[in-house]
Amino acid sequence: MVYIPPAVIDADAHVIESNLTWEYLEPSEKKYRPKIVTDRSNPKVKKWDVNGEIRAFVVETVEAPDGIGATAGKSDRNVGTPAETRQLKDIEGRLKHMDALEIDIQVLHTSLWLYSLTTDPDAEAAMTFAWNKWLAATWAQSSGRLPWSCLVPTLMPDEAVRQMRWAHERGAVAVFMRPCEDDRYLTDESFFPIYEEAQNLDMSIAVHIANGNHPNVEFLQQAAGGNRGMTFGIFRVPAVVSCMMLVMSDIKVTFPNLRWGFIESSAQWMPWVYNEAARRIELTGEKAPADLFEQKNIFVTCQTNDDLPWVLKYAGDNSLLIGADYGHGDPSSDIDATIGIREYDGISDQVKDNILFHNPKKLFALDIEGRAARSAAE
Repeated sequence: MVYIPPAVIDADAHVIESNLTWEYLEPSEKKYRPKIVTDRSNPKVKKWDVNGEIRAFVVETVEAPDGIGATAGKSDRNVGTPAETRQLKDIEGRLKHMDALEIDIQVLHTSLWLYSLTTDPDAEAAMTFAWNKWLAATWAQSSGRLPWSCLVPTLMPDEAVRQMRWAHERGAVAVFMRPCEDDRYLTDESFFPIYEEAQNLDMSIAVHIANGNHPNVEFLQQAAGGNRGMTFGIFRVPAVVSCMMLVMSDIKVTFPNLRWGFIESSAQWMPWVYNEAARRIELTGEKAPADLFEQKNIFVTCQTNDDLPWVLKYAGDNSLLIGADYGHGDPSSDIDATIGIREYDGISDQVKDNILFHNPKKLFALDIEGRAARSAAE
C-alpha cells in the first residue's frame, strides 16, 4: 500500500535576498541599503556591503531551467530551483513548484542573516523590518502556504518585540535566531524579552544553522584554508552546542510553553547530545527522561541520510521534522526530502505522519488540517 501523509509541511525552505529585498526600506532608511560588491581577496566572489561592513556572501545556487530540479555536481540529490521562485519574484511559480513536489506548506527562512551583518543597531533594525515587510507581502499572496520566521534586531530588544508583533499579524510563525550572537548563546538573559513575547504570541524560536560571532567566522575561514569542512564548523557546530546548552538550562521553567526548532542541522547528533546531557543530569541525582527533547519543547529537522531508526531511540517520535532547504545547493539541500521521508524504510507510517505533518504543525502552530492548504489553493 502506498503511504499518503495527511499533508506535507517543509520546515526549512529559503528565500534568496536580492536588490528587490531592499525596496522595502523606508525612505529615511535608504542610507542603510546593502550593496553587492566584489570580494577583494577573490574577484569571483560577491558579498554584501552594509555601511562599509563586508561580511555575508551573495548566495549562488544551482539553476533549474525546467522548474523542477537539477543535480549538483556528483551528488544524487535534487537541489536546483528557479531563480524567480527562490528570490520571491514569482510567487505563483513558487506555489506551482510546491505542488509539483507535493508540498502543502513551506516555512520560509532567510539566507542572508546566517552571518552577523552589522554592528550598527539602527542599520540592523531598518534591514530586519524591510525584510519582514518583504516576507509579509509574499505571505499575503500565498493563500497561507508560505508562513515565515521573522527577523529581529537583537541589539534593540524593544524594537525586536515591536517587529515581532507586526510580523505575527502578517503570517510570521517563528522568530529566526542564530545559535550565537557575538559573545552570547541562546540561553543569555538579554534575549528573554524576545522569548517572553514569542511565548505570548504563540510563536516558536527557529534556531537555524548560522553564526553571529564574526571573529569566530573569520577564524574558521582562515584556519580551514579552503577545507570543505569549514562550513560544518561555522554553522552546524554552534547549533549543536546551543541545543546542549538549552537542554541543560532552566529556560523551560521560565518559558514553559515556548517551542524551539533547530533547523537544517540534521538530527544525527541528537543521540550524542542526549547521552552527554544524561551524564550531566545524573550528577544532580536525577535521571534523564526518555523523552528529554519533547519535555524541553525541542524539535529538530532531520535529513534523509540520517539513521532515523537509531536517532528516534533518543529523539522520540514527537521531535523530528523534515526540511528540503529549498533555494540552496549545499550539503543540507534536497528538494525531494519530503518524498524521501515518504519512502524511508524502517520507520512506521505514524512516525512519517509526525515528521511530515504533526510535529511541524505543532512547532509552528499552523492552522492546517489534512490537505486543507493545497486544496484551498487549488
